Amino acid sequence: MPVDLDRIDDLFRVRPGKKFRLPDHDPAWAGDPLEPEKKRREKAEQLLAADVEELARMQELLWASDTWSVLAIFQAMDAAGKDGVIKHVMSGINPQGVEVTSFKHPSAEELDHTFLWRCMKRLPERGRIGIFNRSYYEEVLIVRVHDRLLRAQRIPGIEPRKKTWEDRYDDINAFERHLVRNGTVVLKFFLNVSRDEQRRRFLARIDEPEKHWKFSASDVAERGHWDAYMEAYEAALAATSTDHAPWYVVPADRKWVSRAVVAAVLAGTIGRLGLAWPEVTADKKQAIDEARRKLMAE
Repeated sequence: MPVDLDRIDDLFRVRPGKKFRLPDHDPAWAGDPLEPEKKRREKAEQLLAADVEELARMQELLWASDTWSVLAIFQAMDAAGKDGVIKHVMSGINPQGVEVTSFKHPSAEELDHTFLWRCMKRLPERGRIGIFNRSYYEEVLIVRVHDRLLRAQRIPGIEPRKKTWEDRYDDINAFERHLVRNGTVVLKFFLNVSRDEQRRRFLARIDEPEKHWKFSASDVAERGHWDAYMEAYEAALAATSTDHAPWYVVPADRKWVSRAVVAAVLAGTIGRLGLAWPEVTADKKQAIDEARRKLMAE
């Protein structure tokens, strides 16, 4: 079944030039509410399986054609399910053709460079898929919420004011435009989890011993800045969702929804690139025929 990317775009893509409000996007969206949830979930899981299979085929074609690369960026509040989405959506991909990078607090070396530098080093090569679990967008999210992090960058004259964030949006848009012009598809996913669902997942990490390894007291502390983060996300998505590098606001309260949506966007977008298998030259065809004759003669 072909991916209905136009329908997905209508539901989840942040359109440049149009008014964008994060509260207009329901984190608990799960399809037609008149249909039983069990049936909706079964459909979503079937679509996910089909799209993962299609994505595996597209990834092989991407590798063989050696023209485009794909960069998928995931941003979210803690416990929104980024790791799970990446794991399930990329489950059928050849590991040689994909690389996942998780960005943590910047090192001293990274702080001595521009805020884009550490991400530039991890960009996917032509023919490969790169996954950023967090990214340079942290520079207009956590750094905006905690402005002491901005001062730690020691940039002459910089202050946590409106123009600083607008300048960074401009830098990001120019950087992503450069990537697309040079053959990198840029797709950005904000996994939109509700505050209530985040609380439930945090409690599960506390109540279930096998999930204790996931628990971090700092995650709960960051929850206290929820409104500031929502304001930062809304501003960043509105300013940096472009025709060439779109943002998708993905409902994340139900994991089966977020996984199906991300898989569909990735498979559908790569499918639209018009990739083709490398043309076999006359010389290569002759070499193939000669190899066949030798093998058959053994």
